Amino acid sequence: MTDTTEQPATRRSRRATAREEARQHSLLHYLAISFSASILALLLAVALAVIGLPAIAGGSAMTVLTQSMEPRLPPGTLVVIRPTPIDDIRVGDVVTYQIRSGDPAVISHRVVSKTYVDGELTFITKGDNNDADDPDPVQAVQIRGTLWYSLPLLGWVNNLLNGPNRVVILAVVAGGLFLYAVSMVIGSVRDRRRERMRATVEH
Repeated sequence: MTDTTEQPATRRSRRATAREEARQHSLLHYLAISFSASILALLLAVALAVIGLPAIAGGSAMTVLTQSMEPRLPPGTLVVIRPTPIDDIRVGDVVTYQIRSGDPAVISHRVVSKTYVDGELTFITKGDNNDADDPDPVQAVQIRGTLWYSLPLLGWVNNLLNGPNRVVILAVVAGGLFLYAVSMVIGSVRDRRRERMRATVEH
């Protein structure tokens, strides 16, 4: 006759193995949750910097496209500007202004001097990386605002979020987050089933 009774040592070994597997699985689950939380926090921070704060301050976010303000503001830098009273603009401030009054194209350069032309306050500007001042004085009506803060590389993100493919990108991101949430729920249900099966085997 064959003895099919499980020996105590075998049961202890299986229990130890099950506990070790549960411990490793819990660690991986914790790391996955931590990674997910970090990605979500990063996305929220980017959204706040690119959309939230500029909207609250009545300003706007723009992307540096040229090298004229290197090294502080290289291409790809996100610059957030906010409206500033003309009289409060000082020499040394970085201003964003229309290249021509009424033209949507803008540039961000540093004020190097203030002067009056025909009794009107104007500003002489210069790119930090340029050898000479900008050729034309900037009139008050051209100025959109002054630099509030800047973030390297996030300008490319800003271009994506505000470009022609914005709807597609947002749909892809939202869909990805939804699928990830569904996978986390399914994984949680599967883990609970495994835990119940282990508990049944141990008892």
